Amino acid sequence: MEFLGISWVEWVGYAAMATVLVSFLMKSVNKLRIVNSFGCLLFVFYGILLQPISKPIIITNLAILGINIYYLLQNKK
Repeated sequence: MEFLGISWVEWVGYAAMATVLVSFLMKSVNKLRIVNSFGCLLFVFYGILLQPISKPIIITNLAILGINIYYLLQNKK
């Protein structure tokens, strides 16, 4: 399935990229981490959808997601 000549898998990648970029516009570090985490999840999903699966994309974004979660939990204390 394509939209504007771009596959839906690529659209997931574009959505992930846009979400991560928008996260850096946040003034609050907590908001940045939350939005960035959503972008990381999209990138993990994108890495899984690619054929073949892209382990570097998945591993990197899982690590960033873990770091974001760690610091979000630290800030709640």
